Amino acid sequence: MIRVISLTISILAVLVAWNASVFFAISEGWLKSPIVKSDSPQAFIAAAEKKVAAQHSGNFSMILLEDGKVAERYFMSTDIPVDGSSVYQVASLGKWITAWGVMVLVEEGAIDLNAPVSEYLTRWQLPASEFDHSGVTVRRLLSHTAGLTDGLGYDGFERAEEVQSLESSLTRALDASPGNAGVVELGAEPGSEWKYSGGGYTILQLMIEDVSAQSFAEFMSDRLFEPLGMERSTFNHEKAIALGLAQNFDLNGHAEPFRWYAALAATSLFTSADDLARFIMVQVRPDAQEVLSQDSLELIRTPHASKMGADIWGLGAMLYAPNNRGGYIIGHDGNNGPAINTVARFDPATGDGIVILSTGSEILATELAGEWVFWKTGNIDSLMFMMLLEGMLSWMGVGSLGIVVLAFLFGRIGRERKSARAEN
Repeated sequence: MIRVISLTISILAVLVAWNASVFFAISEGWLKSPIVKSDSPQAFIAAAEKKVAAQHSGNFSMILLEDGKVAERYFMSTDIPVDGSSVYQVASLGKWITAWGVMVLVEEGAIDLNAPVSEYLTRWQLPASEFDHSGVTVRRLLSHTAGLTDGLGYDGFERAEEVQSLESSLTRALDASPGNAGVVELGAEPGSEWKYSGGGYTILQLMIEDVSAQSFAEFMSDRLFEPLGMERSTFNHEKAIALGLAQNFDLNGHAEPFRWYAALAATSLFTSADDLARFIMVQVRPDAQEVLSQDSLELIRTPHASKMGADIWGLGAMLYAPNNRGGYIIGHDGNNGPAINTVARFDPATGDGIVILSTGSEILATELAGEWVFWKTGNIDSLMFMMLLEGMLSWMGVGSLGIVVLAFLFGRIGRERKSARAEN
């Protein structure tokens, strides 16, 4: 019996050691090499071009920033050429911009980050639930920790006339992505966990409208885009058409129209690579913009939510990976479609950044941005870790099975030898 217990403990110890080794090898990038060995932006762009040529069909715009300045640019298209001024619909990346709009109202004293959002809403309220609605604060909505369980995900509408009112969309979004009911409700204790919520940003959109007495698109244009010089950015679909939209390609390389949304803050910012590069650059130098104070910028990039022990979210900004200087690579990705994929990320400590806008591939922009984070820091970012998770679990499973099988075989051999000695 003692031998069996000892063997079982040994097997469990080996299993724990194996799975821990695999986890840390993946999460810490022990087995990964940077996309390019050189530290020059030209070398990174050249490596990215090869990956795009091999995997992408559609539109692709990329800008690299070094020390708060544009260092390299790369554009490709399978049809009408694109450049830095070409306007794309950038999906969830707009949540980062929306957070700036919220912080403008915070700085003006029009809203309090720690107040229940219900205090500012006049046209709609969360449906009754078993949880305390006063815990659904503006801060928690920004950081996806308010307890909302909608999981939205909006697919949008084919025509403008199909778009719901904002209040109707919050009650039940008719364009909810597959697998989501489209109902924005409080399904968990506020502050108890991080759970991504597109519906939370639709509430913030409504809050901005109710507090400012402007449409969301007008407010963001007046208070952000115009002061920041982002002349080719808008949440207004019709204005985006007037600016001249880049083609939107599906995964088969066919051009198709961009879709219309009620949930603008969550998923329907239109912007250009040049404008997003400018948005990053004005955050590098304290005197480059007057929209937000440095205190607000620091708050946006301060950890407010974690997952699996890692800080992953600030106020509207994703925290992708440590920057090895006491802070984080921050920004946001976007996916609509499945063929719209956009990223804007930067390191506040160095002013280095990357912007990629693409239509025609599912996650190429996110993959390349993850490569950029690893190239710059040697750290695996949170989205790359999720992409590697399936392979990591496979290695854990195969290795664990092998350990158990070997333990069984060695145990059987040991018993057979013991029996043979007993017979002799």
